[in-house]
Amino acid sequence: MYQKLCATTDSWVPTVLRVVAGVIFLAHGWQKLGGLSFAGMEQTVGFFAMMGLPPFVAWLVALGELVGGALLILGLATRAAAAWLALIMLGAIVLIHFSKGLIGPGGYEYPLTLLAVMVSLLYSGAGAW
Repeated sequence: MYQKLCATTDSWVPTVLRVVAGVIFLAHGWQKLGGLSFAGMEQTVGFFAMMGLPPFVAWLVALGELVGGALLILGLATRAAAAWLALIMLGAIVLIHFSKGLIGPGGYEYPLTLLAVMVSLLYSGAGAW
């Protein structure tokens, strides 16, 4: 079981998925943090507060997206990063997007797609490179 969990395929398919998704998550985390100034966290914390969530959740999401995205790009701790990012996407779907429907402004098609990519990486591992 442990070997199966730690093994990865030598296919390039998961590599493409993780690098592209990693760039997307890294950019979203960077945006939430406000770049180098971290000034954007004020808005991010405010948005999470409107949903009744404490400030530390906003920080966990922003840093999780930033660090998780970087780990995916590098192919390091891919399954752990994918698990964390899958939880973030599940939370985004449930707390923000689901009530807006599948397609349309604020719909959950985008986070659902990213969730599916993370589940795929949980199964396959990092892939080649």
